Amino acid sequence: MTNPDSFSDALLPGQLDKINVCFLVPELKREFGGTGGNIAYNLKLLGEDPLLMATIGVDGTPYLDYFAELGISTQYIKTIEKSFTAQCFATSDKNNNQIMSFHPGAMVFSHENRISDLATDGIQLAIVSPDGKNGMIAHAEDCAKMGIPFIFDPGQGLMMFSREELCHFIDLASYVIVNDYESEVLSINTGLSAKEITAKVDAYITTLGERGARIHQKGQETMNIPRITVSQAMDPTGCGDAFRAGLIYGLTHGLSLETSGQIGSLMGGIKIEQMGGQNHRPTTQEIDDRFEKEFGYRFR
Repeated sequence: MTNPDSFSDALLPGQLDKINVCFLVPELKREFGGTGGNIAYNLKLLGEDPLLMATIGVDGTPYLDYFAELGISTQYIKTIEKSFTAQCFATSDKNNNQIMSFHPGAMVFSHENRISDLATDGIQLAIVSPDGKNGMIAHAEDCAKMGIPFIFDPGQGLMMFSREELCHFIDLASYVIVNDYESEVLSINTGLSAKEITAKVDAYITTLGERGARIHQKGQETMNIPRITVSQAMDPTGCGDAFRAGLIYGLTHGLSLETSGQIGSLMGGIKIEQMGGQNHRPTTQEIDDRFEKEFGYRFR
């Protein structure tokens, strides 16, 4: 939602203890999103067949229909009949200030959807991204018990977990990925330095926004992944998810971590040129050609 005025025009200093305001929002858009949905969408763009595991509410049929049109499997998406789908309501004013409200809805019941209850033959890699707290813990433990390597991606769910829980995730995971701010918080909340986290996993990846990404591997020099050249930075929403999809593609195709990170950088750059998390629609040929233009070789 977009308010053409300034929030400050309706907020009176000295009266903030009794707010009762209404903002006109002549512009309203509803976008498909969510971390899991965005990652699955970008993997599909890369030519993959991702299996999205999530919970959705009684209002989720349009999203399921949309994924069906895209050819993205919905077999592991569980509908929670007593809830709405998790959704974020964001209002921006003319100065790009934002007021946001998040309703977790069906996400709270993600622990009812267990990897251990499903057919998992052929799964090469999983990513445990922001979800209901109990669901994230259950999915990580199921992956570990079933021998499925996974990426721990706490994202905005980072603050839900205690020191012991975060350390448990890291001990179980094959990879950890965070942005630069989350990297600082993760170190503070676990008491582990980046070097110590790196020693526990195959790779510790930190995305740096317009500065690209950084990949740590035990006993090796840090890899710096550059950002790609973009025509216009329209909207960062979902860029991190697009990066994760590129990373996953590379890891599951036996590519080096550097190439995997470069594919992630490419997908994040392509996404930022469009508004919303799932409105970029490059063909696989366009992705391949742009990668070659940016990095000087073809990854497939």
